[in-house]
Amino acid sequence: MARLADYFTVVGYDLDKREGEGQGRILQRFPEKDWEDSPFPQGIELFCQPSGWQLVPEQQPASFFVAVLTDINSERNYCACFTFWEAVDFPQLQKSEASDEADEVSVSHTERVFGPKSLVLVSRLDHTEVFRNCLSLVYTVHVEHLTVPLETVVGNLLTCVVPIAGGAQRTITLGAGDRQVIQTPITDSLPVSGSSVAQLFRQLGIVNVLCLFCAALTEHKILFLSSSYQRLTDACRGLLAIMFPLKYSFTYVPILPGKLLEVLSTPTPFIIGVNSFFKSETQELLDVIIADLDGGTVTIPECVHISPLPEPLLQQTQTLLSMVLDPELEVADYAFPPVSNQPSSLRIQDKEIRAVFLWLFARLFQGYRWCLHIIRIHPEPVIRFHKAAFLGKRALSEDDFLMKVLDGMAFAGFVSERGPPYRTTDLFDDLMANQVERICQGEGDQHRTMSHIKELAEQLFKNENPYPAVSMHKLQRPSESAHAAQSAPFPLLDDVAVQLFIDHAAAKLNTAPPVVKVEVKAMVPSGPTLGETVDRNGHVMANSARRLEVVRNCITYIFENKMLEAKKLMPAVLRALKGRAARVCLTQELNQHVLQNRAVLDDQQFDYIVRMMNCTLQDCSHMDEHGIAAALLPLVTAFCRKLGAGITQFAYSCVQEHSVWTNMQFWEAMFYSDVQSHIRALYLETAEEQHSYDEEEDSRRELSALELASEQSRLWPTLNKELHKNRLLRSSGLGDVESVSNSYVTNSIAGSMAESFDTESGFEDAESSDVANSVVRFINRFVDKVCNESGVTNEHLKALHTNDSRYVRPQVQSLVRCDVQIAVPSD
Repeated sequence: MARLADYFTVVGYDLDKREGEGQGRILQRFPEKDWEDSPFPQGIELFCQPSGWQLVPEQQPASFFVAVLTDINSERNYCACFTFWEAVDFPQLQKSEASDEADEVSVSHTERVFGPKSLVLVSRLDHTEVFRNCLSLVYTVHVEHLTVPLETVVGNLLTCVVPIAGGAQRTITLGAGDRQVIQTPITDSLPVSGSSVAQLFRQLGIVNVLCLFCAALTEHKILFLSSSYQRLTDACRGLLAIMFPLKYSFTYVPILPGKLLEVLSTPTPFIIGVNSFFKSETQELLDVIIADLDGGTVTIPECVHISPLPEPLLQQTQTLLSMVLDPELEVADYAFPPVSNQPSSLRIQDKEIRAVFLWLFARLFQGYRWCLHIIRIHPEPVIRFHKAAFLGKRALSEDDFLMKVLDGMAFAGFVSERGPPYRTTDLFDDLMANQVERICQGEGDQHRTMSHIKELAEQLFKNENPYPAVSMHKLQRPSESAHAAQSAPFPLLDDVAVQLFIDHAAAKLNTAPPVVKVEVKAMVPSGPTLGETVDRNGHVMANSARRLEVVRNCITYIFENKMLEAKKLMPAVLRALKGRAARVCLTQELNQHVLQNRAVLDDQQFDYIVRMMNCTLQDCSHMDEHGIAAALLPLVTAFCRKLGAGITQFAYSCVQEHSVWTNMQFWEAMFYSDVQSHIRALYLETAEEQHSYDEEEDSRRELSALELASEQSRLWPTLNKELHKNRLLRSSGLGDVESVSNSYVTNSIAGSMAESFDTESGFEDAESSDVANSVVRFINRFVDKVCNESGVTNEHLKALHTNDSRYVRPQVQSLVRCDVQIAVPSD
């Protein structure tokens, strides 16, 4: 349960500050003290009149919009502003501006002017229509002079509590003969969009919205322009809704006041809305994409490049959106078009559009859970995403759009939120786990895909409207005559009376039993494996069986010392190694020989094997998206040859020049993969000892690390504190459980350790010392990064740095000496 409204505020024109531009000030605020869980947002008077506080000669119609303010904790406050215009007597105005004669010439000859007054609700909940009805009722009680006191209405408004989610209904009344039914969504992880998405597409069109969608995902600056404040808010809400399951984490200000336009010069990405009144002041922004909602245009500066969706997804998405927004287009040329082929209602159309983007994300992120590395289970899972493997298996390593999305803040939040293997699931999880095959089957059949889209839209609509047929609202609106004849200003409310309502409700809430939100957690299924790599057109990429057979035969000849046959096949093998399948085949075949203890080679065998390894690594990118370098890493440290008594040359000394070895992300992925293997071995052993699984031993050993982590997370709440401590010690290797924290450690430790060893080892030759220092610094930076991300304590990190320098430096120096000895016989 949560408060419907945290604060009620009356903001009016400040007649005491007439010099220069007009200003607003808070006349009254309830409650006067901040809630502990929701501090009062500062600068709210700027957002009540974003275009500036002004006096006008004629009364304006009442207006309503919702501004969104973000606090220091990244929590959003929804500020519903209901503004009406009150008469300001000329003598009072004349008295307050005695020193300001020139600035107000335009209104000095009228008997009366009108100033804005805003009734503002501040809430952490997004119930736009409920806020509109509540503030309209407060205004109606005022202008219609109803018998119910305004203090009663405001007090009841501030004491309403509603459920956040769960599909429940709550009937509220403010004590003025009114009644409203609030429906909460079934799942609060799915955004509530109303009709904002459909409205955005009607205003800008398919191509323009897709352009904004790609710009937001690739972290560009986006500015909306409109003469309507509420349409600015709705457009920003609609853009965020189609980004689900990703969440926007940069600056988000749907309505930016004119006095804060300098925010548009910030170097960070943003989604901001500005009134069209300030359009001329936005023309000099060189790196901002401007979407004019009133004119239906999107302007992209020349210096901005927006990466489009990969094909054929872009064309398929455009086609599906056309079928939703304009179903008559498909049958426009039919001699006898069907009568029932009409667009859906605006709210249903809204959900159909969102379903298209859900389908799109399911295609983009297909198989993402198979590329998650779990590097810690207790007390909270720590998950990392193996980007290179994902791009390689999807054959999208050169796609600029997906590369930027996976590197963005939104996807990092996506992995953090949806990576844990044991949690509550929603529609997107079900789509990724159980409906990927259906999505793939419908690729060539638009009507089958459209049928799936409508089913997804139905689920989205049901989540947002659990009881769509219920309509029990009873509200009174002001008459036209009462609004026009408004004379008395909005009165000052009795703050004691309002506070009594709040205190009574707070006392009642404190004595009530706490409401516990029941979370149904389950193992998150990973869905189908990525399987064979497919290219963008969906065709399987694989070398012919003949080429793979050539690779296998050549390796067999090498190890059987049939060098003449191997030499004949070598050119064909080198050509075949341009393909990924042949490179995988090479690593598999070589690994088999290592397992058979055939890693010590003679000179010719060694030269041929190293040549094939170099050819394989030459065509690998620095990302190693296909995992070839990772598969070769244990092999290059296994294959070797004897050069003399006590001198052994390993294959890694001949393959060091490739760029993949200098990529920190490669070593991170290797480290996390190794950690995951150890976690799997650790908990498989624990599971076998405790017989906690019902499956047979063979099936236990097929469990993935995520599945093991899910089971451990499920069992965690049932264990006592002593077992908690034992699990933490066993999984982290730390001596003090209480010191486990996500502390941030800079590279200063690594630098200080390297410097200390520089001074202690000054007697060594300069070359070996420089190499050793470089390797130590590289390893220290790597240790810093992975330990910080995994929550390792400072004490443990210092011990690791000490061991790094103690063991790495002598090893490097011995390798340098070995290289010198190797070079002598070769001369």
